[in-house]
Amino acid sequence: MKKHLTALLLIILFIIFSLFIIINGRTKTVLNVIAPDKISVDMNNDKSTDSNEVLCVDGIETFSLEPDDKFYEKYSKSLNLSRNDIIALGYLAQDYAQKTILNSKVRVKLTGKITTECKYAKIKINGTNYAKILENSGFGLINGNPGDLAKFKHNLLEAKKLHLVVLNHHSGKFHTLDCPYGNAAHDKVIIPKNQLPEKVVPCKFCHNTQTAKKVFKYKKDKTIFNIPKIIQPPLQVTDGNIKVYYTDFTKNLKPSNTCNSEVCRQLVSLINNSHSSIDIAIYGYSEIPAITQALKNAKARGVTIRFVYDGNFDSSRDYYKDNKIIIELADFYRSDKTESKTQSNMLMHNKFVIFDKQTVYTGSMNFSPTGTSAYDVNNVVIIKSKEIAKLYTKEFEQMLGGKFHTKKESVTQNNRFLLENSEVEVYFSPKDKSATRIVQLIKEAKTYIYIPAFLITHTNIANELINAKTRGVDVRIIIDANSTGTRNSKHGLLRRSGILLKTENYAGKLHAKTIIIDDKYLITGSMNFSNSGENKNDENLLVIKNSKIAKAHKNFFLYLWTIIPNKYLKYNARSESLESIGSCTDGVDNNFNGKIDNEEELCRAK
Repeated sequence: MKKHLTALLLIILFIIFSLFIIINGRTKTVLNVIAPDKISVDMNNDKSTDSNEVLCVDGIETFSLEPDDKFYEKYSKSLNLSRNDIIALGYLAQDYAQKTILNSKVRVKLTGKITTECKYAKIKINGTNYAKILENSGFGLINGNPGDLAKFKHNLLEAKKLHLVVLNHHSGKFHTLDCPYGNAAHDKVIIPKNQLPEKVVPCKFCHNTQTAKKVFKYKKDKTIFNIPKIIQPPLQVTDGNIKVYYTDFTKNLKPSNTCNSEVCRQLVSLINNSHSSIDIAIYGYSEIPAITQALKNAKARGVTIRFVYDGNFDSSRDYYKDNKIIIELADFYRSDKTESKTQSNMLMHNKFVIFDKQTVYTGSMNFSPTGTSAYDVNNVVIIKSKEIAKLYTKEFEQMLGGKFHTKKESVTQNNRFLLENSEVEVYFSPKDKSATRIVQLIKEAKTYIYIPAFLITHTNIANELINAKTRGVDVRIIIDANSTGTRNSKHGLLRRSGILLKTENYAGKLHAKTIIIDDKYLITGSMNFSNSGENKNDENLLVIKNSKIAKAHKNFFLYLWTIIPNKYLKYNARSESLESIGSCTDGVDNNFNGKIDNEEELCRAK
C-alpha cells in the first residue's frame, strides 16, 4: 500500500512540475513600458528588446505623455479635456502602468494586426486581461468612454494638481506644456512644477501673457518652430576590426537590468558566439539576467570561463554582491584579496573580457545596471585581434595566478599594433606608467583636447593641460558632479587657469575616462586620471590613433557639452538634487550619503 501511495505521490509531483514548466514556458517578461498601452516583451527570452517585440494592447486606448493630434481632437471634445489635462492624465497613466506590469511575467496572444510601430496582442498578467486592468483603472478608454467613470474623475482631479511643465535643461528655462519653444527642445522633460531644479527661470514667451498672445497668434507660422535642435550623434563607430560604443545618460534617467542598451546587447552577443573560452576581468558584477543566462548557456556548451575580480580586505565592504554568480560558473577564479591590507585595498578596476583568445571587449563600463543600461556615460571598445587578445591574456593570467597591483610584471614590451586604419597602443596599470604616455600626447596637441572624464586628480596631467591651454590649444573638460568633492580634484585649478570645465547635471555618472586629441587620438579605458589609477590599481588603457574614431568621439563630446548648461562652467551641480535632472526619482543614492530621492533634502521642493 505504501509503495502505491509513494508512486502516486511521485506521479502527482511530476505532473505539477510539468505543468509549472509548461506555464513558465508560455509566460514572457515585460522589459519596458513605452506607453501604458504599448510595451516591449521578451518574446525570445534573450533579455533584450528586438524590433519585433514591441506590442500594443488590443481593444483599448489610454492616455499617454505624447498624445497625437487625433487623440487630442477626439477626447478634448467628448470628455471636455484640455491638452494639459490629457498630458497630465498620461503622466499618471504611465506611472500606473510601470508599477503594474514592468518586469512582470505575462502571457501573450497575438491578434494578427501589425503596424509600423507594433504588433497587437491580448496580454494577461496573473491570469487577468491587462486591457481590463487598464479599463478599470480609469486610464483606459473603451469605445471613446472611460472604462471606469468614477476613477477617471478621481484621476483627473489628481492630474490637475500636478501642474506639469516642460523643462529645457540646456537653457535653464521651463515652459508651459503647449509652448513651441519648450517642445522643440532636444532634452525636454515633463515634470511637476514643484520638482523643478533651483535657479531655472520661466520662458518669457509662454509665461508672459502679453508676449504669449502675440507669439501664439501666429502659431501657424512655421518660423517659430525652426529652432535649432541638438542632434544626438550616432552612439557607435566602426573602422575595420575596431568598434567603439558610447552611452548617453541624457536619454535614460533610471538604471535597469534589462539589457536594452547596445553595449549590453553586444556583450551578450559575444558571449553567445564564444566557442572555447571567456576570460573576465572586472571590478565586480551586479546581476544582469541576460548576461547571467548567456554565461550559463556558454558553460553548458563547454566554454571555459575564467574570472578575476576585486575583493576588499574587509569583505563586508565589497560593493558588488553578485560576483558569486560568475564564481559558480567559472572553471577558475581569483580576487585580488590577500593577507596584505595595503595590496587588497588597491583596486582590481579593469572592465575587460577576452573571447576565444581573439576578441577583446573593454572600456569604462562596470558590469552593473547603471553601466549596462546606459544610465551612466561610458564607452566600450571591441577589438578583434589575436595579437591584442594575446597581450590581454598575458595580463589576465598573471592576475589569475595571484599577481595583482604592484606585484605584477609588465607584459607590454611590444604594445603597439597596426590594425588596418588604426594604430593601437595598450597599457596596463600600475606597471606601464600610462599617464606618462598621456602627458606626452597632451604635449603634442595642436588644436584641441576634449575630455569627458569621471575625475581628474593627476597632477602631471592637470599641469600639462594648463600648458596646452597657455599655448593656444582649445581645452574643454566635463567631469562627474560627484568628483568636485573628491580629494585632490584639480577642477578648481583647471578653471582658475582659464580652462573651460563643466560639471554634468544628470542623474547618471559621467563614468568615461576619455581624452580626444586633434581628430587624431582617442585615449580610453578603465583608468581614472588619478595617481591611484596610474600607480596602484589594476587598469587597462588604450591609445587609438584613428581619425574616424576620434572625430566620432569629438562629436559626442560636443553634444554633451551643448546639452549641459553654461552655468556649470562656474557652478558645480550637486549630484542628488533638483538641479541634477532625474536624480531625485531614479532610486539611486547618487551622492553616497545613504539617502535616496525624496529622503535627500536637496530633492525636496522648497
